[in-house]
Amino acid sequence: MWAIRRASNQLRNKGSPSRSGQIFRGKTEFARSCSETSNAAIVAPHETIIDGLLPCMRYYSKSSGFPKPNRGVRTFSSQVDANGNGEDLEDGFSELETPQDSVKEDESDDGSGSGSELSEDELNELDTPGSETDGKKGKLKRAKASSAMCKAILAAPTSPVSKVLEKWVEDGKEVTQSEAQSAMDILRKRKLFVKALQLSEWLESSKHIEFIEANYVSRVDLISKVQGIFKAENYVKHLPESFRTETVYRTLLANAVSATNVKKAEELFNKIKDLGLPVTSFSCNQLLLLYKRVDKKKIADVLLLMEKENVKPTVFTYQILIDVKGQSKDIDGMEQIVETMKAEGLKPSSQIQTSLARYYATAGLEDKAEALLKEMEGDGLEKNRWTCHLMMPIYASLGKADEVERIWKFCQSDPWLEDCVSAIRAWGQLNKIEKAEEAFNKLVEKVKKPSTKHYTALLQVYSNHKMLTKGKELVNQMASDGIHLGPLIWDSLVKLYVGAGEVEKADSILVKAIKKKEGKPMFTSFLAIMDKYAERGDVHNTEKLFQMMKGAGYESRIRQYHSLLNAYVKAKKPAYGFRDRMKADNIFPSKALNSELRKLDALGKSLVDDLLE
Repeated sequence: MWAIRRASNQLRNKGSPSRSGQIFRGKTEFARSCSETSNAAIVAPHETIIDGLLPCMRYYSKSSGFPKPNRGVRTFSSQVDANGNGEDLEDGFSELETPQDSVKEDESDDGSGSGSELSEDELNELDTPGSETDGKKGKLKRAKASSAMCKAILAAPTSPVSKVLEKWVEDGKEVTQSEAQSAMDILRKRKLFVKALQLSEWLESSKHIEFIEANYVSRVDLISKVQGIFKAENYVKHLPESFRTETVYRTLLANAVSATNVKKAEELFNKIKDLGLPVTSFSCNQLLLLYKRVDKKKIADVLLLMEKENVKPTVFTYQILIDVKGQSKDIDGMEQIVETMKAEGLKPSSQIQTSLARYYATAGLEDKAEALLKEMEGDGLEKNRWTCHLMMPIYASLGKADEVERIWKFCQSDPWLEDCVSAIRAWGQLNKIEKAEEAFNKLVEKVKKPSTKHYTALLQVYSNHKMLTKGKELVNQMASDGIHLGPLIWDSLVKLYVGAGEVEKADSILVKAIKKKEGKPMFTSFLAIMDKYAERGDVHNTEKLFQMMKGAGYESRIRQYHSLLNAYVKAKKPAYGFRDRMKADNIFPSKALNSELRKLDALGKSLVDDLLE
């Protein structure tokens, strides 16, 4: 995995200089070589670098391996063992960067397509273990699948959770850690974070259960999601000192990363170190996820830090590095990372195999993609049932409708929910809308009342094909079924209306979503509208969306500035102070952006000359 060199200065020349802060104090020759990598920082090995890093690699746990399905779910950080290790949970908070994540094979209320990496585009199902404890600060055991308490809360959707639970107690029902955690699990899985936070608040204030570390961590996570990370930080300040643990701070860190708040994430990582708390692979992986998105050159700095701190790299660390290489279409580098992983005695997880197949398909290497899919299928679908939902979307991306049909036909007698969702997406990719609808109907037969995620799969198909009428009908059906409209639905609706040319309607939907305060709209929702306004040369509304993104908690990136500058270019208006704005956001213009800015500078000068004449 630490095969990180080969290099050229392409990335450094193209992008902004690396601006590592307090996190990385000093650079060795290794760090310098890492920062000079081409095509997104992770490349093929250099012998001297490998020799220096292999000893560190041997610390790695070999417990995670194929065919154990990857648990690509976004969990809160309390899911650690007694020693504070989160080996099986390193993809926690992985809503960060992975379109169509793979999921657990045993997750009955889930269904995502096979995916490459972990993403804002498709939030993973939350699966928080709950229930009985192993001591005052011990971890929680897995909660049961149903909860009478949660049923009571959901049966009174307009009532505050506190009133529902006061009635619960009045009726003589007992409040236990097990029951409370089961209710919390279900609310989280449904992404009813406001209700979940109300439940947590009531549990703490009523003192019906003794709060342990996992309860506090859950509370911190929920406050971050509902009220923002600064409110969560304030809550942490008032916790008993014994509960201000690394797990609490890593939860804040993961939420900062989820919000792409680079400054806050780095501040929290440094705070973990300054407080003398252990630097774990979970925290390092959060930084890798962050820098994968915003500044790939800094990935090398994190890897160096892990080496210095003797932090065990995990399977999820490899997953991130493979994603970086796959996204940049550096297939040789990607394969080298896999070989390094195997040399350490680790077998690729199902998530990694799925990612590899997807990247091969994207790079046009159909033979390699198909060979890997056949390897995943092994001796047949009967023996490797869990691979079905992973393979269908990849075969669809290869245009292999016959393979999608074969797998879906196998599943139809008793489909898992993830099979249905995967089939919906696969048929959508293949432009077979009727078959996507048939897969959705099969899902309805199985669960009677689909969840938000299930509806979203079909709504995204309609959105991608600009089928506004069908999209509206589906949303009306969702409303009549009492489905919670969260960020995923808003995103699909926004793109549905943008695709149909009704940008103002999409804009109004986004404004209403923000006012609801039931989850932050997705980055892509803002950007879809912003780009469309920019194409029109509508500077006023593009600027408005730019500020809305900041107001929603999204840090400015070069991507937003590209869109904003495009609006000025289309409108042929000078962009006064544009460079200063970028500098204030710690963003440096690329060569292409500088070229456009020079054109606008020239335009501004000509307008002044006209006025003076």
